Amino acid sequence: MSNYVIKMPDIGEGIAQVELVAWHVQPGDTVTEDQVLADVMTDKATVEIPSPVAGTVTSLGGEVGQQMPVGSELIRLEVEGAGNVQRDAPAARPAAPPTTAAAPAAAPARPSVSQPARETQPSIEREPAPVAAPQRERRLPPEATRAPGDKPIASPAVRRRAWELGIELQYVHGSGPAGRIRQDDLDVYLAARGQPATTRASTAYAQRDEEEAVPVIGLRRKIAQKMQEAKRRIPHFTYVEECDVTELETLRAKLNERHAGQRPKLTLLPFIARALVLAVRDFPQMNARYDDEAGVVTRFGAVHLGIATQTEPGLMVPVLQHAETLDLWSCATELTRVADAARSGKASREQLAGSTITITSLGPLGGIVTTPVINHPEVAIVGINRIVPRPVIRDGAVVARQMMNLSCSFDHRVVDGMHAAQFVQAIRALLETPAMLFVEP
Repeated sequence: MSNYVIKMPDIGEGIAQVELVAWHVQPGDTVTEDQVLADVMTDKATVEIPSPVAGTVTSLGGEVGQQMPVGSELIRLEVEGAGNVQRDAPAARPAAPPTTAAAPAAAPARPSVSQPARETQPSIEREPAPVAAPQRERRLPPEATRAPGDKPIASPAVRRRAWELGIELQYVHGSGPAGRIRQDDLDVYLAARGQPATTRASTAYAQRDEEEAVPVIGLRRKIAQKMQEAKRRIPHFTYVEECDVTELETLRAKLNERHAGQRPKLTLLPFIARALVLAVRDFPQMNARYDDEAGVVTRFGAVHLGIATQTEPGLMVPVLQHAETLDLWSCATELTRVADAARSGKASREQLAGSTITITSLGPLGGIVTTPVINHPEVAIVGINRIVPRPVIRDGAVVARQMMNLSCSFDHRVVDGMHAAQFVQAIRALLETPAMLFVEP
């Protein structure tokens, strides 16, 4: 047996360091060739790091949330045959435990992970200190709190149910890996006190003092940095205009009915995208990026449309390449494809880069007015608010119309207020007379 060190690979694009966002293995685990070991995040996407060899994990090179330079030690394995580093001294290897049915196939090679902890905890979320390992193996007394700084580990669902039942998790024994508290542990805790699991304790107004520190890591950290950079660098201003989309909604419904089962279902977004493509022909300064350090605005003929997409980890902006070449149905297909790739975590760096202008929408939760943040280094973002029926005066009569607000933000360094208003009015005119979306000048 020998040691094999896997280093942080060069992911490309001149990236010098990445953030470690997830481990898929722990010390003592057996891995196979091409098995994913960890997820790391660049400025643009999450990348999976596979193992080039098979072996047993002996140590991890970093913690989740840590910035790791390219070329640093990511993980160390014990492998059959020749490794790529000098073997640790024999004294570093712990004594083998007595053989039992539950004993693992290979003992860890570093003393920081003890064999008993491996037997009782097949999946360890964090490496315990040597003095803490025996405490995790014994069952905590029902009324005893954990050691100072040893916060209870539980999922959001367990925490919510504990709150509803008036249970302080500090007093609950966790039977899961690393002492994680499960739903069954709450039932055991209640049964020991003669309370049925379905009964909510009368503590709706009880004082609550618990705190939870949530590290800002991974995609959440990238979003925070991106928003801070955008607001620090860009003097935003937002222009809001209402738009009557009654005729557009009628057309959309008729097209979906006519082509049901034959073509993709049309949402509002393909129409907005087409209107934006046509509008930037007359306002090319909106489809641009501003390099404020070089003092250069680059205008683009191609419309690479960023689509702000909410995913489980956070907001991502996949890119619809060359939106100017797509008809309504092709646009609908591509919108679905890039959004699904982002939500499933399969979007590549290329799919998350290169946008020239962005659309953002919260769908039915879109509110009346928003003030969207520009996707730096772009200079404009088009925000869509929800459609609601409103009373409107037409030909002297009050009628109900389907109304929607457009909330668009601009970089005031390179976009004047008058031009921003004209740009939004051009989009509005196209949406209120949807036949113009299909008329070439």
